[in-house]
Amino acid sequence: MPSPVLPGFYADPNIVRFGDTYFLYVTTDGIPGWGSTSFEAWSSTNLVDWTNHGVVLDLLTDVSWAQGGAWAPAAATRDGRYYFYFTADQNIGVAVSDSPTGPFSDALGRPLVDRRDYDDQQIDPAVFVDEDGTAYLYWGNMTARVVPLDAAMTGYDPAEIQVLEGLEGFREAPFVVRRGDTYYLSWSIDDTRSADYRVGYATGPSPYGPWTQRGLLLEKDPASGIVGTGHHSIVQAHTGDWYIAYHRHAVPDGDGTHRETTIDRLFFTEDGGLRKVVPTLEGVDPLPHAGAGQPGGRDDVSPTPSADQRVK
Repeated sequence: MPSPVLPGFYADPNIVRFGDTYFLYVTTDGIPGWGSTSFEAWSSTNLVDWTNHGVVLDLLTDVSWAQGGAWAPAAATRDGRYYFYFTADQNIGVAVSDSPTGPFSDALGRPLVDRRDYDDQQIDPAVFVDEDGTAYLYWGNMTARVVPLDAAMTGYDPAEIQVLEGLEGFREAPFVVRRGDTYYLSWSIDDTRSADYRVGYATGPSPYGPWTQRGLLLEKDPASGIVGTGHHSIVQAHTGDWYIAYHRHAVPDGDGTHRETTIDRLFFTEDGGLRKVVPTLEGVDPLPHAGAGQPGGRDDVSPTPSADQRVK
């Protein structure tokens, strides 16, 4: 079984491409009560062979305002610096480094998004940088929110926060990508402990929507022993192809605190939607090295497949 792509228990993968290198920022899993206190980073040039760069941020030594609940990281870059967004004690923080592999230093000495300001948990950050350079922070549990970040990537105007309405079944982990003039917002449905944890998606004309429901993007495949598929992220490769990283309950015998990270292909349909991902145990083939004669600029479009046609 070639997947998972990372050995051991890791969840909530945020996959991002900086130059010709791919990075996975993940929650360290396998701990009762999701009790991790630190974050690790992994890198790859082909999406198959991954190098562990160890702990890039430790709440116990690097963050004064939180001690646990190290979940769901995300990363972005601007002007040669790297910004690491993370959940800690159900708040969202931001740290900064000169390297995508850290170490990262807490940028504010306080939460970027403080759970005391809201009635629900403030978790699961994701950053989308639009073509005009504006960076948007998405986050939420039960309620999805978005706000443009300031030029420093470490603050925002609270008056600009918007609640994203009409996301069917929204539970957590909002994530946005853009293709052409269309924005794709996807999110996790149900509880990560559930075998039915899954991903829905919608499309819209701006980072704020309004959002048109498009149905499910990813769900379990019990026949293959794959359940609990969710908390995903999406990246376009240097080849032009698109990929989705997500976690599932470990195969076999995993559960909501024993999850593993995997990657599958993502395809667009001719009508501008997303083909529903069929989760695989095979994972993906290694990418060619950047500049090694790969077909640059491809943008995979596929008609809706027959019910038994699997994605690979």
